[in-house]
Amino acid sequence: MPANAASIDVGLIMYPGLTQLDLFGPADVLNRMPGTNIKFLWKNLDPVIVDRGLRVLPNTTFGQCRSLDIVCVPGGPGQIALMDDDETLNFLRRIAPGCRLVTSVCTGSLVLGAAGLLDGYRATSHWTSVEQLALFGAKPVHERVVVDRNRITGAGVTSGIDFALRVVEDMTDRATAQQIQLQMEYDPEPPYRCGTPKTAPPEIVDAVRARLHMFQSSRRSASERAAERLAARKG
Repeated sequence: MPANAASIDVGLIMYPGLTQLDLFGPADVLNRMPGTNIKFLWKNLDPVIVDRGLRVLPNTTFGQCRSLDIVCVPGGPGQIALMDDDETLNFLRRIAPGCRLVTSVCTGSLVLGAAGLLDGYRATSHWTSVEQLALFGAKPVHERVVVDRNRITGAGVTSGIDFALRVVEDMTDRATAQQIQLQMEYDPEPPYRCGTPKTAPPEIVDAVRARLHMFQSSRRSASERAAERLAARKG
């Protein structure tokens, strides 16, 4: 799609307890794509409180949204409750068939899975949760950005920027994505080489796993329940 083509409607799902960088990283990149119209979607237009306490205003309700070119589900602690939320899951099921790209960042991919939108697709998620994708018929992949046909999924939190640049390339061209990367001066030099379990010292990985153990147990239980409901829905 050329950069000067008609507008590109992007819908970013909002919900209480989402991780703000999962939302704002991609939103910042995608807002720089020529012709982009960003819809911050939720059930109503009341402020949504994200996981660090920031209040964010939706600008479009599910009921007001008839079609999108791209739908994206960010992750965050609130994703656990979202997997039990029929209104959100039904919206995703309704809107996805008309989208050019169905996407997610971090554990937003588990929500896509719960909606039945990743069955048979390769996908990724946060490293602590990626294996749960198998519950929904997806093939878990330990990569920062995974593309399978019109599904694009990003791994944990900061990968949302990489993910969105790949979306820009897919919707426009590589030069446009490169220009946006340069505009943002996205040239990461992290102070420590421990951003994934592959590079982090074992004791750091163990400490993070121990700290997240109880929460991850809750997330796993939610994924199992959602997978059971999805299987029942398929009959």
